[in-house]
Amino acid sequence: MPTVPPEKSQAAWRPTDNAALGHRLWAIAEGYIPSETQHAGSSSLASHETACLLNTNDTDANICISIYFSNREPVGPYRVIVPARRTLHLRFDDLADPEPIPRDTDYASVIVSDVPIVVQHTRLDSRDSALALISTLAYAEHHP
Repeated sequence: MPTVPPEKSQAAWRPTDNAALGHRLWAIAEGYIPSETQHAGSSSLASHETACLLNTNDTDANICISIYFSNREPVGPYRVIVPARRTLHLRFDDLADPEPIPRDTDYASVIVSDVPIVVQHTRLDSRDSALALISTLAYAEHHP
């Protein structure tokens, strides 16, 4: 089995501009924030959806998020910045401008970045005291 030389195993992987991780266009086709929770006193355990955004570039990622619904026109853009070489765990229930994401409503999101990023979707459902956590990569579309 190949091994990593000790001098390389200590250093973090640093992409060049040509090797930045991710894509610029992402979709999360599933979204739902229940209003019911068994952990009302703890904001970290309240039911929520999160987009985990990873920016490995040497420049900030300027991101626009549009929210789509089954029964009305889309809302957005919600604008966020992920600093260079950083990650942001963005809770959808924290989005407020142009309007809060409604609870107990099905929605989907499209995430557009000016530089390649990686997007992972996570849901914490605390309607039951046992909790349920799901996580998956969002759908990425190659966008030149």
